[in-house]
Amino acid sequence: MHVKNYKKRLILSALTLSTTLFASSSYAQDDVVIDDSRNRFIPVNITLPTNHLKCSAQVKCPVVFINAGYGISHNEYTFASKLFNAQGYLSIAVAHELKSDPALNGAQPYLTTRMENWHRGVVTLKFLVNELSVKYPEYDFTKLTLFGHSNGGDISALYTAIYPSEVSQLITLDHRRMLLPRNKNIHVLTLRGSDYPADVNVLLTDKELTVYPVTQTLIAESRHNDMYDGGPKWLVDRMSKEVAAFLEN
Repeated sequence: MHVKNYKKRLILSALTLSTTLFASSSYAQDDVVIDDSRNRFIPVNITLPTNHLKCSAQVKCPVVFINAGYGISHNEYTFASKLFNAQGYLSIAVAHELKSDPALNGAQPYLTTRMENWHRGVVTLKFLVNELSVKYPEYDFTKLTLFGHSNGGDISALYTAIYPSEVSQLITLDHRRMLLPRNKNIHVLTLRGSDYPADVNVLLTDKELTVYPVTQTLIAESRHNDMYDGGPKWLVDRMSKEVAAFLEN
């Protein structure tokens, strides 16, 4: 490489890094939010709704947080973010697991052993709500939609349990550990895979389903680990169809 071009690339790299980390607790150009209180760098992918020019501080547009399954990149749910964007939502995909975090506990009972992981995710989401609501005043962070796959669904369900007044809708893709809310003010859709059962009491009974606004949909021949962008096209299309129908009701 020519020396001049090499120096130019170094300068551009330095400028990019300085822009990324320009201030504490800041949303940067490369989609990293810094939580100084925990010394935590939170990767996010924020996409504006298709009709974002119609969003204003007076007429705010809705917000969705997309929470990835354990071991899957937060950038692997673009089918969902694109769908939400088309429906007028600000979409915020969050990376909850960092290399410095302890591994997800594999011992039962999961409601106890995985609470540390889920609670860390809840703290991250609450920080992002407070941080980004200031930076995006055209969007409504008081009535959230939470979307999560597997462990990301468990995090979403726990946030809903702790902050029920802040969540209007919860959508999970085959989460299996954290109980779904029994709350008449929160609309819920959970798409169920066919290969693994949920833990006891996670899903609602037939009687509870007559009381609460919850839809539990089993997708035949679907696999838990395929419920993201990398899954078969028929499954991604089916999930998109189910979520779109839920949002339109």
